[in-house]
Amino acid sequence: MSDTEPTVDQVLELDGLCAGYDGVAVVHDVDLVVRPGEVVALLGANGAGKTTTLSTISGLLPVMGGTMTVLGETPATRRRMVVRDVWRRARGGVAHVPEDRGLFYDLTVAENLRLGTPSGRSTRGRRPDAEPMPLDAVLEWFPALRGVMDRRAGLLSGGEQQMLALARAVLGRPRLLLVDELSLGLAPIIVSTLLPVLRTVAEETGAGVLVVEQHVPLVLGVADHAYVLDRGRVVLSGTAAEVADRIDDVEAGYLGER
Repeated sequence: MSDTEPTVDQVLELDGLCAGYDGVAVVHDVDLVVRPGEVVALLGANGAGKTTTLSTISGLLPVMGGTMTVLGETPATRRRMVVRDVWRRARGGVAHVPEDRGLFYDLTVAENLRLGTPSGRSTRGRRPDAEPMPLDAVLEWFPALRGVMDRRAGLLSGGEQQMLALARAVLGRPRLLLVDELSLGLAPIIVSTLLPVLRTVAEETGAGVLVVEQHVPLVLGVADHAYVLDRGRVVLSGTAAEVADRIDDVEAGYLGER
């Protein structure tokens, strides 16, 4: 059980979370907290349960055990995913950038961005404080998109696609931003420019950011806290500096040496 009692200052608390697929748990007893304005890194080797954790937070998978409090709401334990849970969380302020980026590849950059704003979707059920971020402000964080607004998303480079996915998520002014495998398929130099943007988004918008990332030293350089998963369980957690001091233990988990 978590030592920390839920407070209004937490946008996310997992307390003994169990989750998985078809009734089989692959994530076990996970405790994790994200507060407004901070970046939290979720680390671990492939298959450790990171994507499962993010999918459960956004409602794509059910909570099978333990408790999860997202933006002040605690979903019931269920046997299967319920579509309205995804809808409610998205409307309430959860934005999820999936591993495959979730773009509409036949639409232009401008059209993808338009879909990221409340004005581009139905406003039914939208929280009253969800006025969209000004597009110009978001493009200040992703200036490379300015010159490709009329280009179809499928024709962008991998780095441009990731910028577009992040920009679209941020436009809706989320309170909790989930980013899965930000660096997938990207050169380290691109990752080193995108990760600090997450830090800026957290600080300037007050959103809590939970990011899954394989470039451990880079993400620890911008994160406040970090959790390391191994076979579905948290095996190490602390401030980013504390986890960085145990980088050999983290890397051992990636190499399957635990």
